[in-house]
Formats: sequence, structure tokens, C-alpha cells
Amino acid sequence: MGKEDGDLSLDRLTEVYIKIRDARAELKRKFDAEDAELRETQDGISRKLLDYCSETGVESARTEHGTFFRKMRTRYWATDWGAVHAFIMEKGMPELLEKRISQGTIAQLVNEEGIEVPGVNVDNEYVITVRRK
Repeated sequence: MGKEDGDLSLDRLTEVYIKIRDARAELKRKFDAEDAELRETQDGISRKLLDYCSETGVESARTEHGTFFRKMRTRYWATDWGAVHAFIMEKGMPELLEKRISQGTIAQLVNEEGIEVPGVNVDNEYVITVRRK
């Protein structure tokens, strides 16, 4: 494709790309704002349903429109990664970690140090980045 191909000039393609990106960003902003309002309302309702369960001592209740349940959800997170890492190494428990690799660390090993990491595939693809004028 040459620099000018009728309506498909590189300048026109760049212009349209930026307009689409801006439109998508605006749609996302609107969605996020509306979703935040709905989530806030829904969270308030959840608190009222939890209060009902707590006050009446029930774990669930059936209504004309559906049934709601109360359940305990427990989450864990690290506040000291050094201590967590030391524990994992000491106990030999790598299963305490999620199965994903650090993109930055792997890239450094492969690209800067020339180390091939067994069991890791590499996928390269060209992508386009467009900057506003």
C-alpha cells in the first residue's frame, strides 16, 4: 500500500484510529461511571440482606423474585513478599503461588542475559501504537 490509496491514506487511517480510540475511551468512561452507580446501589442492597441474615440468624431466604444466601468468603494477600517468598522456599511449596510468570523478569533473562528458560514459549507480534499530533 502506497502512502496514498484513495480514502485509505495513512493520514486518514491514523485520524480514524484516533477517533475510534477516543470514542471507545468515552464509552468506557460513561460505562464505568454508570456501573459505579449501579454497583453502589447493589452494595447497599447486599448490606441490607446481610443485616437481615445477621439479625434473624438465617443463612438464606426465599422471596417471590429469588433466593439470597449468606456465605463466608475468605481472601488472603501478602503484606511482606520477602517473608512470603522465604516461607515458600523454606517449605518447598511453590503451589502457594498462582501459575503465571513475570513478563519483565523473563524478558530480562532472555533478552539481556541470553538465558533460555525451559518450559517457556515466546510469542512476538507487531502492534501499532498511535500518538496524537
